[in-house]
Amino acid sequence: MNLVQHGAVYNMLSLGIASMTFTSLFLWYGRERVLPKFRMAVMVSATVTSIAAYHYFRMFDSFNEAYPVGGTVDGGFAGYNVGYRYVDWFLTVPLLLVELVAVMGLARAVQSSLLKRLVPAAAAMIVLGYPGDMHTQLFGLSNSMWGLLSTIPFLYIMYVLFIEIGKSLASQSPKVQGLLKGARLLLIATWGVYPITFILAMNDVGAPSFEAVVNREIGYSIADILAKCVFGLIIFTIARIKSAEENKEFAANEFRD
Repeated sequence: MNLVQHGAVYNMLSLGIASMTFTSLFLWYGRERVLPKFRMAVMVSATVTSIAAYHYFRMFDSFNEAYPVGGTVDGGFAGYNVGYRYVDWFLTVPLLLVELVAVMGLARAVQSSLLKRLVPAAAAMIVLGYPGDMHTQLFGLSNSMWGLLSTIPFLYIMYVLFIEIGKSLASQSPKVQGLLKGARLLLIATWGVYPITFILAMNDVGAPSFEAVVNREIGYSIADILAKCVFGLIIFTIARIKSAEENKEFAANEFRD
């Protein structure tokens, strides 16, 4: 790996560490600035970015050891632990859906119904995508086949987000509706980066090229920052607005001139 390639990934992973760490601190301290009924959504957001911060530290160290400047493709592939990213996603992707549902303040039965479908689908999407990204040809299936299998729960999640959750938007205020629609689109747009990055490298057999590694790590990191940090801040903003809408005393204290 040359200096430019190494530096690009090094700086992107460093940006990931900073973004996840300081978004976590902001959300943990900010959770008291919303009503108790919406506090769980903010705490889940903070948990997501905290988990991601830990794994970005691990990926940063693993990358620097596996892909030194001048290192070989095979050595890098053998030394870099892609599993850190997938363990992170296995934990955080379902939680992203939990925070979206939690901040809407829906009836308990409706929340339970949505989460019972969304959380297992999100976990399945990550588990099925991992063998393809590892280029292992597990069970004799190609990288593209694992990608296809991972797409099935992804499409189901999109259906629930647009159709099922879309039905509940009418009960929200216009301002909250706009933010929820934006948060939903942000998830879909950022999650769309993952299959694109996956496709760019899925035809590689054995160790992916340096270019594929750089594209993968930069693409995944940008998508992570948007899907976790920016999404979490949107959830916090929604929680603040809904708190003000439901409690005039809170609004007077928090939004006074």
